[in-house]
Amino acid sequence: MAITAAKTLIIGSRGSALALWQARYVASLLDQSGLSTRIEIIKTTGDRLQTVSLPQDGGKGLFTKEIEDALLAGAIDLAVHSLKDLPVELPAGLRIAAIPARENPFDALLGAKLQDLCAGARVGTSSGRRVAQLRRLRSDLDIQPIRGNVDTRLRKLNGGQFDAILLAVAGLKRLGFEDQIAQVFSPREICPAPGQGALAIETRTSGDAYEICNRLDHAPTNEAVRCERAVLAGLGGGCQLPLGAFAEKTDTGLRIQTVVVSPDGSQCVRAEAAGTDAEELGRSVAEDLLRRGAGRLLAQNA
Repeated sequence: MAITAAKTLIIGSRGSALALWQARYVASLLDQSGLSTRIEIIKTTGDRLQTVSLPQDGGKGLFTKEIEDALLAGAIDLAVHSLKDLPVELPAGLRIAAIPARENPFDALLGAKLQDLCAGARVGTSSGRRVAQLRRLRSDLDIQPIRGNVDTRLRKLNGGQFDAILLAVAGLKRLGFEDQIAQVFSPREICPAPGQGALAIETRTSGDAYEICNRLDHAPTNEAVRCERAVLAGLGGGCQLPLGAFAEKTDTGLRIQTVVVSPDGSQCVRAEAAGTDAEELGRSVAEDLLRRGAGRLLAQNA
């Protein structure tokens, strides 16, 4: 049956404040087209593992599998994900219908500026990518894991459990916590995760939901993040890889900068390049990283 204004599109989402903001944002875009929407909250494996180190549990699909299962079963019409959480290989029958315009993709420090933290200051982050790059900048800090949604992490910071915490700028801006940012890192300091700051609208491979959602795609964002995800795919495809990748549109095409860092921050491999084909550029940069020794550093994080 064709989806019309009379049919309610069901949007699958995790239940965190940030995930619901994202789902409501997409709902608002669809509502502007005269479509009725309803959000269905789905609990994922990642939501249940609030005290476990995520890489120990495989990483791939921890925040998406149950939502994708509901999509395949026809229980929902579309899913909204943080693109950085979405594996590069999607289940058969599903595809990314649209990637709306990206929010600020960089990482931020809350609590204090990096230069103002004393030796031994307790900094919270559970991202191996952020840990490795932060150690490269300040090997004298006490970096500790921190789990929970944005609100929970901010409570831990403001409650004195940490001197500072690392979070994505995008989530802070979306939830109205931008004023708590002490410092935003450039991609040369802490390179963001592939797709960070972008949303992915996922649907079944065919049908009216795909056609409708595809209208929400932002071509420059789509091209940049496809390049970043091509690097990720070239290095193994796991969302938990200690890979930083940031691509941006230029007047002549795309430019991407990437980094792979050892867990202790003592070694890193960087690669930068420019090109016009997103996937081809991403694949070539992944090959360059491997030639420079990234495979050995990735093995240390396994």
